[in-house]
Amino acid sequence: MRFLSQDWVVSWALLLLVSCTTYSSTALGQPENKIKTSVFLSPKLELGPGSVSNKLYYDVDFPKGHIALKSFNAELVDESGKSVPLQETYLHHWLIIRYHQPKNLSHNSQTDIVVVSNSGFCQDSVLNQYFGLGSETRETATDIPDPFGIEVGDPLEIPYGYDEKWLINVHAIDTRGVEDRTGCTECRCNLYNVTKDEDGNPLSPDYKGGLDCCPDNSQCRLMKGFYGPNQSLYLKYTVKWISYDNYVLPLKIYILDVTDVLNVSKGIGPKHNCKIEYQVEPCSKGYNSSACIDVKKTSFPMQTGGYVIYGVGHQHAGAIGSTLFGQDGGVICSSIPKYGNGSAAGNEKGYVVGMSTCYPRPGTIKIKDGETLTLEVSYSNTEMHTGVMGLFYILVAEQLSH
Repeated sequence: MRFLSQDWVVSWALLLLVSCTTYSSTALGQPENKIKTSVFLSPKLELGPGSVSNKLYYDVDFPKGHIALKSFNAELVDESGKSVPLQETYLHHWLIIRYHQPKNLSHNSQTDIVVVSNSGFCQDSVLNQYFGLGSETRETATDIPDPFGIEVGDPLEIPYGYDEKWLINVHAIDTRGVEDRTGCTECRCNLYNVTKDEDGNPLSPDYKGGLDCCPDNSQCRLMKGFYGPNQSLYLKYTVKWISYDNYVLPLKIYILDVTDVLNVSKGIGPKHNCKIEYQVEPCSKGYNSSACIDVKKTSFPMQTGGYVIYGVGHQHAGAIGSTLFGQDGGVICSSIPKYGNGSAAGNEKGYVVGMSTCYPRPGTIKIKDGETLTLEVSYSNTEMHTGVMGLFYILVAEQLSH
């Protein structure tokens, strides 16, 4: 098994981080199934002060076989294996995506790959990851309770002549020595001197910041006269899984987006247009700060329902919280950001370092087939925020027993 993928030049201290352990878990009186845990490292990220890395890494190390995923956690570490604090390098997001690839192609070829998306509503290969978080990654629970799991590697679902593989997208922004740290993490276009998108099209004058202004290899403005060394970082990711058997109840992944605009045409099924990010405008002068709250919401039908097993929101700095409602107005899950108040990795002041999660007792929260859900996302708008997100991730079981 390859643990360092494309990078073999790394210290022995980092090698000691990579391990594989096994411990037992018995689910609801069912036969014992061993939970396996492995820690892997992404290929190396090379960053200088103010620089951005936003690359796709194909064929990354991942557990093999027909398995049920039980959790996926990740964070940025340096070459010695030390956690990197957000005020030095901001982890905008990481995503893990499943795909199938013809067996006769080299591991780094992108030809003829077939992405295996989650069950969410967004179309055109948008938000198709299995797991994904950002600055909140260290303090957000991702464990899936027994007897549930996310099924992958089923040989009956892998096309003949193909292999199942995984890719990781890591978007990291080095903020050492930058002129405006918050502006860099919010990808303000004026700080990156970006006026066109990656396809060369001019950006709208109303687009003040977001993903189009902090692409791979872009540079955020540094303080005059600042010089600093380059750094080599890795995404360290920890996967827990069990062998898939008849006792595992499979879960479906749904990622909901508050920017989703549902278009319905006669004779054509509904089309979801997820924009992923949006801008929070500042409230008018003279408002009491407690009244400066930006609330965005959207509604959409869920064609196939089920029992909610897990839920969590994804938001950026300035976030107040997000809530998913059922058609009757009842709360399915609320997710509240946790802000750091220190300087150590995992407790960085002013940053969202965690999101609260929901673990309803199985069977207590059910979404009916065709039920209309409403997602509501709140941000403080005492000041402008660019490139913010309002995503919601839920795991749903269509049945509670075999």
